[in-house]
Amino acid sequence: MPEQFTPASIVVGIDGSRTAVRAALWAIDEAISRDVPLHLVAVANSPAARADAELAVRAATAAVEATGRPVDLDSRVLDGEPTPILLTHSGTAAMVCVGAVGRRHFDRNRLGSTTGALVAAAHCPIAVVRGDDGSAAEPGGWVVVELDETPDSAAVLQFGVAEARLRNAPLRVLGAWQSRYTDVHDSHAVADGNRLVRSQLDRRLSQWRHQYPDLDAKPVAIHGSALNYLSKHAGEIQLVVVGAPNATGVGDLLGPMGLTTLNDTDCTIVVVDRQRLL
Repeated sequence: MPEQFTPASIVVGIDGSRTAVRAALWAIDEAISRDVPLHLVAVANSPAARADAELAVRAATAAVEATGRPVDLDSRVLDGEPTPILLTHSGTAAMVCVGAVGRRHFDRNRLGSTTGALVAAAHCPIAVVRGDDGSAAEPGGWVVVELDETPDSAAVLQFGVAEARLRNAPLRVLGAWQSRYTDVHDSHAVADGNRLVRSQLDRRLSQWRHQYPDLDAKPVAIHGSALNYLSKHAGEIQLVVVGAPNATGVGDLLGPMGLTTLNDTDCTIVVVDRQRLL
């Protein structure tokens, strides 16, 4: 069993890829905002791989230190396989951050196996960080939250509000709806459905607007799939927050099926649910 990091730390998986370095840089604000340590972990599954792992974690550490940000930084190399080790650490971490595409996956649109396993089974929020230029993401852009009718969605909205405030970013809250009885060509029926969904979302946002009057939060009703909205506005989005029940759509968000949703952006995706915030 690998040694546990400090509880409530932000853990970043480092594999030598540029996306992993970007994940480490992205995670700095998450750690500082929570006043918790930032831990970088590389994994070596053989003695021969240890030198590469140590080089990777040194490079990521240097990139974080070069920012000059006041973050409590720790890094280490652990022996084993990446997926079980990161899953174990997710039991005590406040968040685990990984690059969307690992060192072994050169296709920009392919979701790595470790990332997919974490999204499906981790015990804390999982950030899948986009971008591969080795630099921190540019500020700006919306934080988008997709809500549904499940009990977990309240925690998803709370998480999205916190992320929007951390980034001083506009918050867009999506509610997708479908009806077998609504003709997509019936503009009046679609408009009525959209008004109803926006009204429901407005009620859910009211407490957060009251608590944070400066929060720029707007409801967005979508008849059909939220992926269409994300595709249309991809260039304006910096972060998408989804609940675990919708986690199967993360692969679609990252484009492995040939979708153009977020392929050409550096949008990060966070998967979270109520149980992961307890």
